[in-house]
Amino acid sequence: MTDTAVQVAAAYFEAWRTKDFAELRPLLADDVTFEGPLGRAVGADECLKGLEGMGQLTEDLVVQRMAGAGTDVLTWFDLHTKVTDPFPVTNWSRVENGRITRVRATFDPRALLAALEPRD
Repeated sequence: MTDTAVQVAAAYFEAWRTKDFAELRPLLADDVTFEGPLGRAVGADECLKGLEGMGQLTEDLVVQRMAGAGTDVLTWFDLHTKVTDPFPVTNWSRVENGRITRVRATFDPRALLAALEPRD
């Protein structure tokens, strides 16, 4: 398994980008938590389910910058979706014992929510 927080975060984003969720799952601690503009998830299975859902909308993600300090990694990336123009996202991951234990994401969800809103 990869050994630094940045390596784990980079593997997480590559697995998400390529929609290789079987590769992504071992990078998550069983008790991982996620918080972001569209919701919360507790536990690896719930987090993976959320990522798989986003994966259905995701066309690409382009990491612009990744910086690590100890167990924390900040990643700035552009999320390309099937329903919006690309938009910037910031992700703060905590990595302990080679696995992601916490993810906090922030972005402006308005375009995505508008695109997903049911039309009459």
